[in-house]
Amino acid sequence: MMDELRAIAQAKKGDADAFAFLVQTYETSVYRLALRMCGNAHDAEEVAQEAFVAAWKGMPAFRGESKFSSWLYQLTTNAAIDFLRREKRHRATTPIEDEVDLAAPGTPQQAAEAAEVRQALQQALEALTPEHREIFLLRQMRQLSYEEIGQLLGLESGTVKSRLSRAKKQLREILTQKGNLFAPASVLEKGEEENHDL
Repeated sequence: MMDELRAIAQAKKGDADAFAFLVQTYETSVYRLALRMCGNAHDAEEVAQEAFVAAWKGMPAFRGESKFSSWLYQLTTNAAIDFLRREKRHRATTPIEDEVDLAAPGTPQQAAEAAEVRQALQQALEALTPEHREIFLLRQMRQLSYEEIGQLLGLESGTVKSRLSRAKKQLREILTQKGNLFAPASVLEKGEEENHDL
């Protein structure tokens, strides 16, 4: 059975079957990232396809200086940003209920409150700019480090921290205005980042 390192080496030489193995390995993750950024399945499929086309064309130049997954996520993020700019779409409307870590409800009332939290977070997330939303998703949902996000987006770590801090601040303000003060701390924790000027 082919492993990832072997597949990468062979794909760099133009082996389509090896690249197909990589696509199969990462297609779900790439699609989910595209879906989070674009907001609907049709657009996400287009972005994911563009990302894999870019990866195939770029395989000979891939030097392994970063993880293949990080490189592929960068291509996906770039494709999504380009798509959003082309289409002038600035709202992501896909539900985030599968991404937000909420405690399993024990009573019908807790279940209703959890559903309200998810809806409130979704609506708040839609209000963010694409730049702030992508950093929030990469950090909170994909659990990438500041350095990894910086590498993906071509930003300094301080800028990543600043944008993430501002995104969380905006989310807290929106949720507070709507009276949803019980958002999970894992999503909107304070004090993780210092503010930095962009």
